[in-house]
Amino acid sequence: MKNTKRNTIVVLLIMIVVMFFILKDDYENILNNLLLANKWYILFGIVLIFLYWLLRALCLHIIVREYKPKMKLSRMVQQVLITQFFNGITPFSTGGQPMQVYMLKKSGVKIASATNIIVQDFIMYQLALIVIGVFALIINWKFHLFEVSSMLSALIIVGFIINVLVGAFLLFVSFSRKFNNFIGTMIIKLGAKFKIVKDSEKVVAKWEEKLTEYHESAHLFKKKKWLFIKCFIYNLISLILFYIIPYFVFMSFDTSLDISILEVMVSSAFILIIGNFVPIPGGSGGIEYGFLKFFGIFITSSILSSGLIIWRFITYYLGIIIGGVALGFFKGDGKKA
Repeated sequence: MKNTKRNTIVVLLIMIVVMFFILKDDYENILNNLLLANKWYILFGIVLIFLYWLLRALCLHIIVREYKPKMKLSRMVQQVLITQFFNGITPFSTGGQPMQVYMLKKSGVKIASATNIIVQDFIMYQLALIVIGVFALIINWKFHLFEVSSMLSALIIVGFIINVLVGAFLLFVSFSRKFNNFIGTMIIKLGAKFKIVKDSEKVVAKWEEKLTEYHESAHLFKKKKWLFIKCFIYNLISLILFYIIPYFVFMSFDTSLDISILEVMVSSAFILIIGNFVPIPGGSGGIEYGFLKFFGIFITSSILSSGLIIWRFITYYLGIIIGGVALGFFKGDGKKA
């Protein structure tokens, strides 16, 4: 709980610093834009983020039901919202997945199965992220939607490689029992050597038992390919909805802006690819930099900074707020799957 409070304070401080740099040069025009913005376009952007969360919950729900058939979709929606809170206050969004495992365990799913569920769900998300990233790269190469600086190009390439490596590593961990057994056993023996683990043989036996449960669960997508396809499609659609939010944010200021949904999608894909490896909660700094650089190619007025403020609120801060409220209502049922 102390870490959660500390991280939340850090996020608030980062937000204040970022807002200062956004507003400092043209705060009067930016504030005026925010006051005069068409609220219906902004509302539609908020609807899109809720649909994004719903589709993420649907993917999680159909996987969880393989282990606990009576699990309600509403519980998965609650867990996805809580995940937004923990992802938002931790570097590299590392807090969400452990919390999801904990919540599934509290909802009656075995720890090994819960871990596998979250890994498989994240793999589907990474795969959809990579596919759209490849699409964005091809579209920009084919149609030359915009030129990017050498620095931005390097960041895109590095970010894309990191996302591919993360996805490949998770697939390897999911299906390579020998690798997992070797790493786990080595850590336990190392712990025994430094007197951290008392009965290493007993701990190794327990580890192998949990590993067996995990790998039995890991073959779910092999057995049920339709499950893989549905999850991938849900994640693909959810990301597309997420990527087009800036279009409606910009339209709320001026419907005559010369920017297309395709240009917005490509820009958003590149922004998220860059932001994913910024070691600050929410990718703060990197996300804002990417937004201003990519969309700054199309929009040069104060509308750009105004759009950044609203977009960041919808896609980041709103999730932290709603996720924090949802956390206060979370209760596990305690029934084993």
